[in-house]
Amino acid sequence: MRGRQCQVSGVSNGVARVEVRLKWDPSPFGEPPRHLDIVAATYSVGEPYGPPLYVVHSESRSPDGTITMSRHSETGLGLGFVEVMVLEFDRMASSLARVVVGVAIHQDRGRKTFGDISNAKVVVVERYEELLVDDLAQVAGSTAATVAEFTRNASGGWGLREMVRGFDSDPLAFAGQMGSVR
Repeated sequence: MRGRQCQVSGVSNGVARVEVRLKWDPSPFGEPPRHLDIVAATYSVGEPYGPPLYVVHSESRSPDGTITMSRHSETGLGLGFVEVMVLEFDRMASSLARVVVGVAIHQDRGRKTFGDISNAKVVVVERYEELLVDDLAQVAGSTAATVAEFTRNASGGWGLREMVRGFDSDPLAFAGQMGSVR
């Protein structure tokens, strides 16, 4: 579904509840852990490309509880997807127009890019349907990347657009930059 828009979950209701899942291989023996995070930034109806209203990542959740982390890893160890963020669009406030989701690599133990991370994969799932799948290979030289943009349509439903764009940022700087891409 590269670059296309997707409206799912009923006639005109759009996306209702999705999971963003992330996995990667742990670092080789003797190397420091590789720590990736899913990050979501929300934007208002009045400023859909302005500064984020709030950002959700491993250490936080949205003020209304509609964006939460249900699984978090700092090493990549585990079976399957080791990090999962849940977004409940059917409960989000009408003051939100846009949510951008991305992945950032922590840079506290030396610079790492997606090209340094083995078997990375991000998937957006609604119920049992994969809406977006990406291995982040197209942003191999980046330290952070957006992967999906969710926007509210005129009838109030949410749509999904794949938006894989690389950034050369640490997670904190990335949170402020990720929504500026149109």
